[in-house]
Amino acid sequence: MNIAQRVAIVTGGGGGIGSALVARLAREGARVVVADLDPEVARAVSETVNADHPGSTVNAGADASDTDRIQELIDLAESTFGPVDLYFANAGVPGAPGLDASEQDWDLSIVVNLRAHIRAATLLVPRWLERGEGYFVSTASAAGLLTQIGSATYAVTKHAAVAFAEWLSVTYGDRGIQVSCLCPMGVNTRMLTSGEDSGDALGRAATRAVTSAGDVLEPTEVADAVLAAIEDERFLILPHEDVLEMYRHKGSDYDRWLRGMRRYQSSLLAQA
Repeated sequence: MNIAQRVAIVTGGGGGIGSALVARLAREGARVVVADLDPEVARAVSETVNADHPGSTVNAGADASDTDRIQELIDLAESTFGPVDLYFANAGVPGAPGLDASEQDWDLSIVVNLRAHIRAATLLVPRWLERGEGYFVSTASAAGLLTQIGSATYAVTKHAAVAFAEWLSVTYGDRGIQVSCLCPMGVNTRMLTSGEDSGDALGRAATRAVTSAGDVLEPTEVADAVLAAIEDERFLILPHEDVLEMYRHKGSDYDRWLRGMRRYQSSLLAQA
């Protein structure tokens, strides 16, 4: 898909990968709704981008897991720029370590990391089918292909996000709906260090598992990879190329991979 003059919504747009996506989209000539749970950071990103690309963004404080708020974002995009062409389901939460995660921790991870994607697609896909095109971009994680040492809530919901993106592509890919699924490892954002700051050994192991497995990329590098994938209409976006080889090893001998992950976890816990 050619990005120029397209209308996009980016959730979690107030920082990290989200704000980098907003800037990159605007640079390519798209018009963007910057959505974030924190309205002030959404406004700050929008103003910064508009300074370089006047009129390219508007902003809104919104809970991207709430159906009514997603509809408001769609309405804002349509009233300001026109019909939505691309939706970036990018908002996410890091989850909680171990089986100590509470029911509330599980509910939050499920609603933000998964149901937000389902609710957005439920609103947008029927419109896109009528128009004959649309693009859904899911921010998942390498944890959705491999796993996340330390955090069951993160590993489970990111696997589910990948599965939902796959289902969307299989079900609607021949009807004009394009889907891409972003699965990075370490990215230099606040979420990366949340486990290290959790005060929990499994939480610290979760962060170290990511930072020791490969390079930690800047959000701008990830945004570049996303835009390249959209141009090619490619499903799986792997800014860390090593993830594909890890995924192949996992699939080729699951039991060997699990044994290796247990050894890796033990080494990380010994450091924690």
